[in-house]
Amino acid sequence: MDANTPFAVFGDSSSALLSALVFLAAGMLAFAVMLGVRAREAVRRRAAQVNVDDAAVGSRRALRYSGVRAAQRLIDYATKHYSAGDSRDVKMLKARLVQAGVYHPNAAAYFFLARGVCALALGLGAFFVLSMLGFEKLSFWLFVMAAGVMGYLAPSFYLDRRIKGRRMEHQAGFPDFMDLLVVCADAGLAMEASLDRVGRELGVSYPSLATNIHMANLEIRAGRAMTEALEHLGDRLGLDEARSFATLIQQSDELGSSVSDALRVYSDDMRHKRLSRAEEKAYSLPAKLAVPMMVCIFPVLFIVILCPVIVRLATGNW
Repeated sequence: MDANTPFAVFGDSSSALLSALVFLAAGMLAFAVMLGVRAREAVRRRAAQVNVDDAAVGSRRALRYSGVRAAQRLIDYATKHYSAGDSRDVKMLKARLVQAGVYHPNAAAYFFLARGVCALALGLGAFFVLSMLGFEKLSFWLFVMAAGVMGYLAPSFYLDRRIKGRRMEHQAGFPDFMDLLVVCADAGLAMEASLDRVGRELGVSYPSLATNIHMANLEIRAGRAMTEALEHLGDRLGLDEARSFATLIQQSDELGSSVSDALRVYSDDMRHKRLSRAEEKAYSLPAKLAVPMMVCIFPVLFIVILCPVIVRLATGNW
């Protein structure tokens, strides 16, 4: 090695010193990289905790967070102006939503939002479809307006259909509910225990009725009076029979009469009403079948009977 080199003073150990310096430089570089990575991870964890990390799901800079915030503001606005109102129409809407099985406190606001969204969606859909089909200007706007009106009324139609279906289920299961109450009363159970037992028994056959009975049980456990809880049950079911049942229990409690005997008489009445409804449907069946028979069956019979005669007249072969 040349004497003028910086490592000449170390003699034969210059190569070992060079290796040591390279090792120290590599170690310091690795240590610096490791410190940088650890500091970055620590900052990211802290940023995620305060909800400002760009990679976090709920980031304030994320598009999803902005969309959620806008939807929440819209829901709050609709809740403030519709769901929280005390007008007669809003109260009727809330009662209908409860009868349909929608128990959310902001259900009225969601209903009005659904109306607006459906009207806008169907109106825009009709606009683009009719534009591609090339309708005339007058009929074009008439169809667009009709689609918007149908979208506005669609949630009401759906709500009416759902209320009708649940009411039919309640009406079909109420006589069974009364029969089971009579059995529980004869077994010595109190009214609260009877309602709880019957609600669990009807869970498979009539889930909506069982849900409303369970809600009445929760109201009673919360400290509400039996008659008041049964009145609320009748309002949720939307049945006159349920309201009459609440009145029956109230009168039996006030007069001190036997609840078991009153339930037995009322249960017999419910069974007779169900049988009367079944007979009414059976008697109305021939009148309902008259139109389908005239439209679908009688023309076929006429063709089968008159076809050979027409063929012979046409061919002259008697």
